[in-house]
Amino acid sequence: MAINVKSGLENYSDKPRFHFDIYAILEGGQELFFGHETQVNVNIVETVTIPTPSNGEETNGDDGLEKCYISPTKRRGVERRALIWAPTGNGLLGDSLNCGIPHTCSKAECPICRVFGGLITSKTKVEGESEERPATTLIGRLTHSGGVAIQELSPEEKQRAMHPSMIRKAPESDPTPTPFKREYNQPGLLYPVYNHCLSMTETEFSAVAYAFMGALARLGAGNPKGVKIYDAPDLAKEDAEEPWIVVDKYLAPLGKRPVVSPTITDVKMAKEQFKNAAFSVRGSAQEPASELTEGNFHRYIGDAAIAKLSEYLIEFEKGELNVDAEIGN
Repeated sequence: MAINVKSGLENYSDKPRFHFDIYAILEGGQELFFGHETQVNVNIVETVTIPTPSNGEETNGDDGLEKCYISPTKRRGVERRALIWAPTGNGLLGDSLNCGIPHTCSKAECPICRVFGGLITSKTKVEGESEERPATTLIGRLTHSGGVAIQELSPEEKQRAMHPSMIRKAPESDPTPTPFKREYNQPGLLYPVYNHCLSMTETEFSAVAYAFMGALARLGAGNPKGVKIYDAPDLAKEDAEEPWIVVDKYLAPLGKRPVVSPTITDVKMAKEQFKNAAFSVRGSAQEPASELTEGNFHRYIGDAAIAKLSEYLIEFEKGELNVDAEIGN
């Protein structure tokens, strides 16, 4: 029996493949609730504890920075839903592909599963399909990381006037709301996040770009929701605010990765680390510019990164949503 050494991912395009990265600092413009791990009706936010350097001194084992956290896995779920619920006329992209959550189609030709991956644990009969779907594992080529807040700001606790699982009380019941308390990430926290894409065509990356940008307004485990890309001067432009985001397209990773250390609590220091890495290619500092190119390595910074992502958004809209939307009067 011959051994199959192929990757198993069918080639649906003759376009060249690249690696893509998105590095961004997100800002919470309002209080946000990111539920603690997978617990239900536990009204505390998810935090992580970052060990602090001891500098040779003895510690009691409890020393560390507790920081608010946007879990990369939760962000990944929101991004995937941004694709599943993308509008296609009067329908949804996921419905047109028969692909959803928790049951993904796991087909290599699916623009969602092809990027995010899919899993079918056993043969499954799906309504509307004549044949059973076989047990399948499709490894995704998009990974998420980051999410640890820069500032060391503890969660803020607020009282609310209705239990989150109580949607409605019967008319004969006591109408008095049940008070409860919930923790929130304080407004103004900054969260460095990163998306990494392995061997994708530009068409495949367009789905990643659409998911990343579409998920920003929907991040959160409750209401209110939504973050934005942090805007501030001193990235590529010293005299004007621009988004702190970097997009890389490359074959070889020549650029230093703009990853902010989770041990940093000072915003100025974090921005300096992000900026220094953004303008470092092949181990050398580059003059600040909106675009840096070295052979097949392309880096887009600030407004140029948003412009590049916008090109991919339009490509995804035309290729997958396939709708000539008209703005009504």
